[in-house]
Amino acid sequence: MRADLFIDGEWHRPAATIPVTDPATGEVVGHAADGTEQDVARAVAAAARAFPDWAARGYAERAALLGALADRLRDRRDELVATVVAEVGCPVTVTRESQVDVAIDVVRYYADLAAHRSPVREVGASLVHEVPAGVVAAITPWNYPLYQLAAKVAPALAAGCTVVAKPAELTPLSTCLFAEAVAEAGLPPGVVNVVLGRGQVVGAALASHPGVDVVSFTGSTTVGRAVMARAAESVKRVCLELGGKSASVVLPGADLVTAVRATVASATLNSGQTCSAWTRLLVPAAQHDAAVECAAEAMAAVVVGDPHDPATENGPLVSAAQRDRVESFVARARARGARVIGHGRVLPPRGHFTSPVVVAGAGEDWEIAQEEVFGPVLVVLPYRDEDEALRIANGTRYGLHGAVWGEPERALAFAARMRTGQVDVNGPSFSLDAPFGGFGQSGIGRELGEEGLREYTETVAVQGVLG
Repeated sequence: MRADLFIDGEWHRPAATIPVTDPATGEVVGHAADGTEQDVARAVAAAARAFPDWAARGYAERAALLGALADRLRDRRDELVATVVAEVGCPVTVTRESQVDVAIDVVRYYADLAAHRSPVREVGASLVHEVPAGVVAAITPWNYPLYQLAAKVAPALAAGCTVVAKPAELTPLSTCLFAEAVAEAGLPPGVVNVVLGRGQVVGAALASHPGVDVVSFTGSTTVGRAVMARAAESVKRVCLELGGKSASVVLPGADLVTAVRATVASATLNSGQTCSAWTRLLVPAAQHDAAVECAAEAMAAVVVGDPHDPATENGPLVSAAQRDRVESFVARARARGARVIGHGRVLPPRGHFTSPVVVAGAGEDWEIAQEEVFGPVLVVLPYRDEDEALRIANGTRYGLHGAVWGEPERALAFAARMRTGQVDVNGPSFSLDAPFGGFGQSGIGRELGEEGLREYTETVAVQGVLG
């Protein structure tokens, strides 16, 4: 598959390309444009030209076109699933549910939200207008390429913004299918543009371009800092969804087996390459050994293998570099004295596979318990009382997601004290209405829900017109 540049409603062949490889086999599955600063300038100019007309269309008309986009994506569902499996290595069952279907649902959600939205509200004697913020740079990661694209583009379009999207160079192919669906849905030229390429070139140019009004970035905290610094040169608004080291806290009296199994499922989702994964399991000290045993059993049951097999639960990591990074975290923890359970299982002979593991005996301040590993690694930590559990849960530089297990009133009270953007109590289902984002170095701003749309709007107060 070849992935070109999509600018102003037309496809453009690039001067150079980057190979895209299948993480499960190492084989080249496509070639993607290696975009330049000049390509970024052309795309931003196209988005700026398209902005006045798109912003003027109003919520109802934009909602109708977003609905058409959701329909076109649904028509391409099988193709999208196959493409994400090939470029990410995510197992086909997980890809269908957690990569593709949820992306389509996000587009549909914002179509429905926009259809019932008013751009003006009364506040005292004033009218407050909600207006589109302008041109949006949507810079997306490799772990959930289609979902993260939808989570940025859909609310931006609903709000009346135009977009220049830049996917990760490892996983650009599904973004080009998204652009094809945009054209098929009848969105005007320039409303959505796609510039493929390297982050150091295309991403940096987008973050610093004076014609971009909002930068929405999902990725590592290190790169997020660089994006924020570049955006600050022209005082752009930024929405950053960065790293996480989320805690799953089992309170005394909770169903330990249910909590541990759910935590393992979270820690291994997409082979652990999920920013919101619960990667620290906090349990009462008296239940530590039982929790480790239960976690080890659940981890051993995770099926690792061919991502095209519906029975597979963990595929490869996205690259050799990512696999080596994960394994180096585990090796350093073992060298320091931690017990690593599950390492060394028989893995497929090709591809970037690693063993899902449980780490016990690490200190709460160790690297393995503080830094985002981004692989199928769960650290089990004991606590003496709830105050210590809260201190450990809040004791990292991150604050993205979390979980609490226990009697509902007690668990809700604990959750309210956690310094994290989203907390699940006793395993609720995923909700598109719930805003998602972090505290601390997990980022700035929110995605999904009403808050996700507001990231792409400005407010204008017209005063003294009422009363």
